[in-house]
Amino acid sequence: MTPLAGTQTGRFGRDLSRATPQRGVRMSEDVEAIEPETTPATATLGGALVAPDPAPYDDGGLDLPENDQGSSYVYALGRVEARFPSLAVEKEFAQATGRADTAGLTDRQALHEVLSERSNRYLVRQLCWVLSVEGLETYVLVPGDPADVELLVEAMRPSPRPTDVDIVIGVRAGMAPPEMCNGLVVPMVVFEQIYSFDVDSLLESIPRPEGVEEAEFGAAAEELLWRILQMADNAGALDEHRALNYLAVRYPAIYAKAAELYQDSSALSRVEVRPSRLSGVRRIVDVILSFSHRQTDVTEQFFVRVDVTEQFPFLVTKLTPYYDR
Repeated sequence: MTPLAGTQTGRFGRDLSRATPQRGVRMSEDVEAIEPETTPATATLGGALVAPDPAPYDDGGLDLPENDQGSSYVYALGRVEARFPSLAVEKEFAQATGRADTAGLTDRQALHEVLSERSNRYLVRQLCWVLSVEGLETYVLVPGDPADVELLVEAMRPSPRPTDVDIVIGVRAGMAPPEMCNGLVVPMVVFEQIYSFDVDSLLESIPRPEGVEEAEFGAAAEELLWRILQMADNAGALDEHRALNYLAVRYPAIYAKAAELYQDSSALSRVEVRPSRLSGVRRIVDVILSFSHRQTDVTEQFFVRVDVTEQFPFLVTKLTPYYDR
């Protein structure tokens, strides 16, 4: 697989200089259900026609479940990157870079400048776009609507940082053909939305509870966020992973509770997800946070219910104490 080069004459196969103007994700205590949009029957990327595949297929070892319609919903946190699908596309990009005014720009800034030009939208459509999770190439991204290529460009930062995160919401649509991304064969995701932010801006948007110092709250919130983001094998396709990823970026109460209990000398000891007893026609999960007191070892548990039946998860029950029954 050939990563996209960040220089005008970069050799075929060199890493892409990623880059996007930062888009903050604002969090609110009032979380409402979002009506799912209908996934288009087909989409295109790099000239290939893509249709959601209702038939079972090899999932590449990711253990991705099938929903009732035969496709899997995805709510994944990772990094959006671009790849050259062929030598011809790489050379065409180099020519476009040569025509652009990139004086004084770094390689990443030049890359973003070229792809942001309206006249170069054809290059955006020809590139292969990949979502990497924990450094592993996990999905090939396909816009559900041709106009959504704008979201891909916005997900490329002129000055990327290690704490940058992209949220991809969509539907899995089968395995990418080898010619689509220069031999990379991973599941495709027809995405409906991409949000891009950095961890600092996310933490700054979380309301700070009264009585908690800003520095202490920031440390507690950041620890909880990374605990969720770094949970093993989170490709954002299993129900429990979709629920966790949704809460990490959309529900600030879990960060406020963590900061409050850290003040009481308690530590986050466990995060788990269980099917809810309320599950029936709809798929609902309980996300349980366990905090253990550092001196007494007494454990307090709190949980929140999330509905993961459809493409967009939403809150069912706010954070409340949890008791094993």
